[in-house]
Amino acid sequence: MKEHIIGVISDTHGLLRVEAIEALKGCELIIHSGDIGDLNVLKKLREIAPVVAVRGNCDKGTWSDELKESEVVEVGDVTIYIIHNIDDLSLDPVATGLRVVISGHSHKPHNYTRDQVLYLNPGSAGPRRFKLPVSAAVLKISSNSMAAELIHLSDDYPFK
Repeated sequence: MKEHIIGVISDTHGLLRVEAIEALKGCELIIHSGDIGDLNVLKKLREIAPVVAVRGNCDKGTWSDELKESEVVEVGDVTIYIIHNIDDLSLDPVATGLRVVISGHSHKPHNYTRDQVLYLNPGSAGPRRFKLPVSAAVLKISSNSMAAELIHLSDDYPFK
């Protein structure tokens, strides 16, 4: 199985930074886990790769009506579940065979594995809030490994 490279972004709130575009170049798929803020963000991301996006709590208006609150994506043999707010997760990832759960909402990047499920929040790639880092992520999936890397998009508030 070839290596799949998936870009993961969240909480753009209408701002798609040049640094985010650069970080996502070369990805075969981009996942946006909500609070997109503007249809133009999705249009610009689609110039890089196909996009799967979910609606966040701030995504309002007719442009966001087609977005679902959650999505499931198959990449190779890996099933990925996407939801904006991890607190709204109402299923058991292990029991349903999920390997990755991607969320946003908190603006706090995290990348950890529990019960063989990778939980990834890329943090916020949009306007800085709460003195948290501006970030995105890249998820790499191959036949024998799965790993995510958080990517700084601005150096003024690095990861701790």
